Amino acid sequence: MEHPDPLVIDPTGRDIHGEAARIRDRGPVTLVELPDGVAAWAVSSPDLLRRLLTDPRVSKDPRRHWTRWINGEIAPEWPLFTWVAVQNMFTAYGGEHKRLRALVSKAFTARRTAALRPRVEEITKNLLDRVEQAGQDGRVVDLRDGFCYPLPIQVISELFGLPEDQGAELRAVVDGIFHTSATPEEVTDIYTRFYAALAELVAAKRESPGDDLTSALIASRHDEGGSRLSEQELLDTLVLMVSAGHETTVNLIDNAIHALLTHPDQLALVRSGHASWDDVIEETLRVEAPVASLPLRYAVEDLAMNEFGGPEGVVIGKGEAILAAYAAAGRHPGKYGLDADRFDVTRFDKEHLAFGHGVHFCLGAPLGRLEARLALPALFERFPDLQLAVPQDELEPVDSFISNGHRSLPVRLR
Repeated sequence: MEHPDPLVIDPTGRDIHGEAARIRDRGPVTLVELPDGVAAWAVSSPDLLRRLLTDPRVSKDPRRHWTRWINGEIAPEWPLFTWVAVQNMFTAYGGEHKRLRALVSKAFTARRTAALRPRVEEITKNLLDRVEQAGQDGRVVDLRDGFCYPLPIQVISELFGLPEDQGAELRAVVDGIFHTSATPEEVTDIYTRFYAALAELVAAKRESPGDDLTSALIASRHDEGGSRLSEQELLDTLVLMVSAGHETTVNLIDNAIHALLTHPDQLALVRSGHASWDDVIEETLRVEAPVASLPLRYAVEDLAMNEFGGPEGVVIGKGEAILAAYAAAGRHPGKYGLDADRFDVTRFDKEHLAFGHGVHFCLGAPLGRLEARLALPALFERFPDLQLAVPQDELEPVDSFISNGHRSLPVRLR
């Protein structure tokens, strides 16, 4: 089905919020063009998006429900290929999603997350010691590189039992997954390296299981029939949990620090006790969704948007793709008022979709919140005079229309 005049998405993500505003201006649902001319419907209305995310006529399985995939039109070199090609609960539908999520949930338990708290506190302290050393005598420190990035990487590495010396490679390949303007050669290289590293990890854990999530996933069985994750499902589940569990937390911590440093009045409210660190986290997730737009979902049948409370006359056709525009939804003036763009920790309605909604709600959300809840107060208590080292307009975004964060966060400690 052809549609006129799609909004072309900038694959570099240079102006995520400007682009989000342009998406909203075209209505609650509008056609956009992703890299390589791939069309999708971007949904920016929070209410409409919630309804679609919970409707059984919306799928995440391209093999069953995306016409372009079924017709062989999506090449492995497409920058978003890994996002749709993986076979795990992220791209599963119906009973298959229920099976895969149950298997992963058995391994990724609330107990396992809670048990990480002392270790997260220890990692945070050690990283802040290094930041203090690096920032002596007024030297500029890149907090994204020295704090926001290594904290989730180290937590994820220990959670999955990844050897410490693989941290640099893990960071490189995860960055590649989110690099939405990558060349075909870069896409192929990242894909190959990521799966090679995870296959090596799985082989090691099969030989010597440990008290880690990889070993638990290998051993996990579904109660109905005793099924396990297939080899591809296991690798693809690790791809999902390592990449999503890392990048979203990096961006959450990065964006929260940036928001507080550029809104000293809001930081003062937290320090005076008039707002909490949980307020900071939830408002950051709303106004700076760590994942700006999430690919992809697909219409199982023709979906008339007026049936979901959307506009009359707009139909997402069977087999067409849907993009969840979380950054646009998080600043929607229809829900949050005319000051929806403003970072306000005292805002009454901080409800957001940053971790998704419905059956695909992010399993790792409690861990991401835990890391931010420990990292942010520790940083600002340790360095009460923290300030940006460059003007705000000189900060550059990461090279992605999916990942919403900064390329670097240069600061002075005092």
